[in-house]
Amino acid sequence: MHNSTKKWIFTKISSLILIPFMAWFLVSFVSIYDKSYIEIISFFSHQPSKVLFSVLIVMVFFFKALTISEIFEDYLHNN
Repeated sequence: MHNSTKKWIFTKISSLILIPFMAWFLVSFVSIYDKSYIEIISFFSHQPSKVLFSVLIVMVFFFKALTISEIFEDYLHNN
């Protein structure tokens, strides 16, 4: 399989994985928006929130790295 095909597949898979994590984060953000500092720390201290937020951050950085590399390959050329 060609390298660019692998990148394309990884980009599509990671974007599909990000959808439920982003939905969870948006719902969680809305629920903790008006809370106090202690309640927000408590929210991120519980095990499910820690794991889900950590996976979200890792997947965001993975997706970002893939898409930025595609931008450099497609639109920025050496003269």
